[in-house]
Amino acid sequence: MSSQMNRRKFIVYGSAALGVSSLIKACAPAATPPAATTTGETPAATATGTATPAATAASGDTIKVGVLHSLSGTMAISEKSLVDATLLAIEEINAAGGVLGKKIEPIVEDGNSDWPTFAEKAKKLIEQDKVVAVFGCWTSASRKAVLPVFESKDHLLFYPVQYEGQECSKNIFYTGAAPNQQIEPSVDWLLKNKGKEFFLVGSDYVFPRTANTIIKAQLEASGGKVVGEDYLPLGNSEVTPIITKIKQALPNGGVIYNSLNGDSNVAFFKQMQGAGLTADKYPSMSVSIAEEEVKAIGPEFLKGHYAAWNYFMTVDNPANKKFVEAFKAKYGADRVTNDPMEAGYIAVNIWAQAVKKAGKADDLEAVRMAALGQEFDAPEGKVKMENSHHLSKYVRIGEVTPDGQFKIVFATDKTVEPLPWNQFVPETKGFFCDYSDKSKGGKFKKA
Repeated sequence: MSSQMNRRKFIVYGSAALGVSSLIKACAPAATPPAATTTGETPAATATGTATPAATAASGDTIKVGVLHSLSGTMAISEKSLVDATLLAIEEINAAGGVLGKKIEPIVEDGNSDWPTFAEKAKKLIEQDKVVAVFGCWTSASRKAVLPVFESKDHLLFYPVQYEGQECSKNIFYTGAAPNQQIEPSVDWLLKNKGKEFFLVGSDYVFPRTANTIIKAQLEASGGKVVGEDYLPLGNSEVTPIITKIKQALPNGGVIYNSLNGDSNVAFFKQMQGAGLTADKYPSMSVSIAEEEVKAIGPEFLKGHYAAWNYFMTVDNPANKKFVEAFKAKYGADRVTNDPMEAGYIAVNIWAQAVKKAGKADDLEAVRMAALGQEFDAPEGKVKMENSHHLSKYVRIGEVTPDGQFKIVFATDKTVEPLPWNQFVPETKGFFCDYSDKSKGGKFKKA
């Protein structure tokens, strides 16, 4: 996919081949696609510690933004589709006249499922490409890797995936769920509907371990019990020992809380079924498996299991119908949408609204303040960017159906306000963040 803009040619990214995600199609040509570039350059070493001006990023007839996700490696199964959703949002805004009379020019980089690479590419986007914002990262490990870059450069990252909380950065806008908008309500639902004995399974990095710390504290406060806990290195498919431990700890069945990420889930759910750990006796709740992953793994291995998100493709409202139709029209009728994609789509629109309010795309402080309070009629329902740099969002739980979609079995009737600092964990109980008030900032305790 290519286009010419201001006599310069930009090459749209090409998705790398990935065995488990062969069902994920490359983007189809559109009538007026946004321009984008992808490079493999390593940024030159530069001093950090001072803000990098973005003055050249919005010069001329375009406004440059970065898109930073894994197009290769273990996380590509999940992240490639976020690039698609981000580019769709940019294309729609450009087709409607752009931002402040200028077209958005996306520059796409591959994080390669490697956290140092994410940091290098973030530096490149800020220092060399002079982007005014970056939309990207999936894993908390990648976000933690780029965080020092964005803070040292006083730049802006829009992070589109649910996460473990315990963070509130001036330089990040979090458009996925905080734990009280996903993990905590799903644990409450399981306790009421599926049982009180939990086995915790996760990938071995910051998100699953922190999420499970929260879950253990919540279960202790709510009368539940953790009977086992195990982790798998990211990208590892040796799940047989975990399956054996689950059967030993839960011989008569029980709840499996799953925070595995990436293509480790393929082996996990196939071997679960092969070992007889079916959804009727061993219901699992996943927080990183959505429609795209169900399609890649195979719904026959996941039917009857559950996932907690803010958005499902089956949400019934006009905004979602428009979103799904536009995504399928651009990328193919067999494509699916999911929660992180929706959060990525929201991020671009919230940023664009903030730029319009600020009046300048390259005045990052003005854009940062203008983003607070922005509302957007999203596919999940109307959301709002709160002063904590997190969105108020709806909470939903879905059951996987044989066609690979989710039957929504629980949904809040209004948005839930985000709580980045967890209120079950003693060390952070009572703490909040508020960037509308400089005396409060990223972490303060209410009197």
